[in-house]
Amino acid sequence: TDEACSSFTRLSFHSAVVGTELNVKLLLYTRKNLTCAQTVNSTAFGNLNVTKKTTFIVHGFRLTGSPPVWIGDLVDGLLFVEDMNVVVVDWNRGATTVIYTHAASKTKKVAVVLKEFIDQMLAKGASLDNIYMIGVSLGAHISGFVGEMYDGQLGRITGLDPAGPLFTGSPPQDRLDPSDAQFVDVIHSDIDALGYREPLGNIDFYPNGGSDQPGCPKTIFGGFQYFKCDHQRSVYLYLSSLTEDCTITAYPCDSYRDYRSGKCVSCLTPQKESCPLLGYYADHWKDYLKEKDPPMTKAFFDTAEEKPFCMYHYFVDILTWNKNIRRGDITIKLRDKAGNTTESKINHEPATFQKYHQVSLLARFNQDLDKVAAISLMFSTGSVVGPKYKLRILRMKLRSLAHPERPQLCRYDLVLTENVETVFQPILCPKLQM
Repeated sequence: TDEACSSFTRLSFHSAVVGTELNVKLLLYTRKNLTCAQTVNSTAFGNLNVTKKTTFIVHGFRLTGSPPVWIGDLVDGLLFVEDMNVVVVDWNRGATTVIYTHAASKTKKVAVVLKEFIDQMLAKGASLDNIYMIGVSLGAHISGFVGEMYDGQLGRITGLDPAGPLFTGSPPQDRLDPSDAQFVDVIHSDIDALGYREPLGNIDFYPNGGSDQPGCPKTIFGGFQYFKCDHQRSVYLYLSSLTEDCTITAYPCDSYRDYRSGKCVSCLTPQKESCPLLGYYADHWKDYLKEKDPPMTKAFFDTAEEKPFCMYHYFVDILTWNKNIRRGDITIKLRDKAGNTTESKINHEPATFQKYHQVSLLARFNQDLDKVAAISLMFSTGSVVGPKYKLRILRMKLRSLAHPERPQLCRYDLVLTENVETVFQPILCPKLQM
């Protein structure tokens, strides 16, 4: 086409200081125009095909006025996995301000503009079932407001770290809530600062417990990243579900501590449904959740520090025969034939080893080694002074959670001296005799 491509509004920090008037622009991408956005509105639909799924991407507060860095990747990823309409909701004129309350006060107005557009889509034959909204921070609540105007009949809403400040403690009509769509999934990555702590969806995912994300700066010396890295991680985790690098599995659980203690690693659903997947394919759990009362669950998982963020879960079962109780942490390393290694420190709380009691520890590795040639274990009580303790192991067993069909690896009669790495070759565990 001869038309110039439309682009996301780019503003300066000066605009943020003086404030901006709300103006909502809708940018359409389809597989026909992957890289060249069309501006659409209630009277001009461009390439939008009402018979296909339409996904709206709604950004949040913009302190500096720049376009969100992740928008292009999200558009590309969505169009890669499905032939759909992707509409970027550009409300940068309105979100750009140094005063967060000003941006938050405009969220319901943005929702009204979106409803007018969706009404026209419906008039042309679109179905509410086919409408999907992905809202980031303030955008998650905007999506909720749109959903509420349609009495929760929208197909799906995904909230990516919904904004906490000014919304925490609000009644359901003033924030995202599970009744805003047929299915609402939420990723909480910054519950102790910019994000919302409590569950807001049918399924609420809490990566690394929901607060400090690995790889993000821990102190103010990290500069601007310190403030936004945890908050933005929800978007990057969602993006990872659109690539084929890794599938992030989450584990329904009451608390992060229970998950880390290995209490919630099976998803014993009636239909042998696998555990819920994070991101785009989270809606595979929709029908199962509908049967729950209330239809809500929290799910926990851990991630690596960088893309693609996947962690691979194993159980390490240890049966000891020390006379006295031992408490401490275990570090386990795996090596394959090619020499690749991966390590897991199981140290979130000390394990208690008692005579003839099996302890099952959840180990998380950032590589999945298919054929393990060597394993090393190290036991530590964390004390620098005092005697070196020994941990006498009758049997150690390693089993993959992601691939339960893989053979389990065992080793018998090991003595671990505290803080000394013990390397050994595992053998296949005997098959259970029926």
